[in-house]
Amino acid sequence: MWIRTNTRRRSVPGRLGAALGLTAAVLVGLSPAALARPAAGPADADTTAALTPAAVDRFMNDYLDRTGLPGAVVAVTRGNEVVHTAGYGHTAGGRTMTGRTPVPVASLSKSMTALAVMQLVEEGRIDLDRPVRSYLPEFTMADERAARITVRQLLDQTSGMADSAFPDLALPQAHTLKGAVSRMRGASLAAEPGTRWSYHNPNYFVAARLVEVVSGEPFADRLRTRVFTPLGMTDSRSVDSTTDMPEDARGYVRAYGRVVERAHPRWFTAGGHGVVTTADDLADWLIAQNNGGVGADGRRVVSARSVDLMHTPPKGEIYAMGWLLAEPTDGEGAREIQHTGQLLTQNAIQILLPERKIGIAVVSNTGMVSGDDSVGISDGLRDLAEGRSPEIREPFTMTADHILAALTLLALGLGTLGAVRASGWVRRAAGRPLWRAGLRTLPYAALVAFFPLLPELVGLLMRRAGTLDQVLYVWPALYVCAAAVSLASVVVIAARGVHAIRAAVRGRRAPGSWPSGDGADSPGGSPAPVVVDRGVGAGQ
Repeated sequence: MWIRTNTRRRSVPGRLGAALGLTAAVLVGLSPAALARPAAGPADADTTAALTPAAVDRFMNDYLDRTGLPGAVVAVTRGNEVVHTAGYGHTAGGRTMTGRTPVPVASLSKSMTALAVMQLVEEGRIDLDRPVRSYLPEFTMADERAARITVRQLLDQTSGMADSAFPDLALPQAHTLKGAVSRMRGASLAAEPGTRWSYHNPNYFVAARLVEVVSGEPFADRLRTRVFTPLGMTDSRSVDSTTDMPEDARGYVRAYGRVVERAHPRWFTAGGHGVVTTADDLADWLIAQNNGGVGADGRRVVSARSVDLMHTPPKGEIYAMGWLLAEPTDGEGAREIQHTGQLLTQNAIQILLPERKIGIAVVSNTGMVSGDDSVGISDGLRDLAEGRSPEIREPFTMTADHILAALTLLALGLGTLGAVRASGWVRRAAGRPLWRAGLRTLPYAALVAFFPLLPELVGLLMRRAGTLDQVLYVWPALYVCAAAVSLASVVVIAARGVHAIRAAVRGRRAPGSWPSGDGADSPGGSPAPVVVDRGVGAGQ
């Protein structure tokens, strides 16, 4: 930005720059990653006294009333018992949600894929520390280092694969697990295998294909017969894409305090984010996780040692095998293990509190950043589990969107003002070097780039690569604000260009200087009169 010190008036590009700066502050300062959970003091001795079906229902009904969330399902367990499973509100198709409503859990699926791999490890058919390619020769990449990727590195996502090298969701989507693996043949690695953690869905596409090839069964069938059915998860299944999900994964996004129904584009999902399940089935899953691989009916699907391994990240990391080690919440070092799952129109979370044997799962039909409802709901349910009165934490965009709306109007207003003043700007630039006038237009060029570069900016914050269309799902108000800033800048540049061209066409230009503008030499806009000095006595 720049300031005209002789008038003490901030320029329009300066104002637009300030608007952009405030937008960046909203994006960084109010993003979910920057929001700290309110500090919680030590819970009472009887930490589960308030965790009752009635308390859960009361909290959920209050949450839906306060936030306008269309619908959600929850599952809460303690030890090997189900505390409560239920649905609230409705689906995008208008169906009432219950504990048996099928819902997509997105990346919660990774923990289920990891368990299927660990079953093969226990059978002696897979070694975690052998290269994937020794079991799956079809797994090839353009980077020769891929030959060293081990099964363990797939599951803990330290394979070296990353969105920065292979932007999965921004590329044409596969139709089968075999196709998902084969399309990586031209991809490179972002890091040496085993040296850096990077969240990347194709790690779990490859893991699911590995299960398929080693077991000799289609992945979905293996998951159903060896994981879901033994745990009593009779309404659960794995699907290949979002178009195979209930209502085609249709859901909602939040914008300016309201929810807007939207269809979901087709994504390939098997292995990484393709499980469809219910609150009732999620309760069975949570019980097995908190009881060393043993389900509510006493059937074991995997050893306690394998469960502990899946819950324990490598040294110095926080990501295990489909699970993330969260920061302690009670000030006493109690562990919390969790994983979130996000589609563009749905989001989910599963939480384990191992010391208390508490399990919590939430799935809501709002998507990604703009509708971060599942995390907020799980916070309230955790409060109940730890003996505290639950606090309703509204999605951060319900506040941030109003700030972005103000910035959007400010940008459009400043763009209009800049366009109206364009002719005066050209007049003031009269006689100055062209490079100087061009330099003063550069701030606008930077602001024009804000909108097309928005996916990269959001991608940096989310550590994921995406497209402009996906940003419109992820955070509609930010998309609109960025578009307004860039549009306002384009309008000002165009207006100045038009007036400069008109001045040049009129032919009034000093050598090596900016065109003098429309009537730039006289305040009234008409050409200044030519005064001829004929000397003393002239005309006499």
